[in-house]
Amino acid sequence: MAGYRFLTAWLLEAPREDVFQAIWDSESWPSWWRGVESVRTLEQGDCEGVGSLGRYVWRSRLPYRLGFDTRIVAVDRPRYMEGHATGELEGTGRWRLFEEGPITAATYQWEVQTTAAWMNRLAPLARPIFAWNHDVVMAWGAQGLARLLGARLLASG
Repeated sequence: MAGYRFLTAWLLEAPREDVFQAIWDSESWPSWWRGVESVRTLEQGDCEGVGSLGRYVWRSRLPYRLGFDTRIVAVDRPRYMEGHATGELEGTGRWRLFEEGPITAATYQWEVQTTAAWMNRLAPLARPIFAWNHDVVMAWGAQGLARLLGARLLASG
């Protein structure tokens, strides 16, 4: 399996609670996050969502789809959320949110390995393209979230 580590940061002029709620409510992502084809809850978690399991299907600028399941393992509303993915991607994703006045910084740390044989075969040559593709999809998310919240997007990267 090929391993990848990504760190994305979004700066939005929006309350942290609103940003967290939009990220936490992943079933609504397809309505505002380009690239998210579908999200379906497979198992409910506790009142904070810990233990919940969702199935995610993503499409990207490149002509492929990725599907994986994510189980939420930690939530500290509105500061932190962590999930463990299995499927075509396996690993851990962590959202951290910080607020300074009217600005919220949302960071996403994604440490995954690909399990699809074709991606693993191409990884030695295609790694920069896969990384670029990830960055494009995350930029779509930042733009969509800003539109959803009626917020100004100050930075995405």
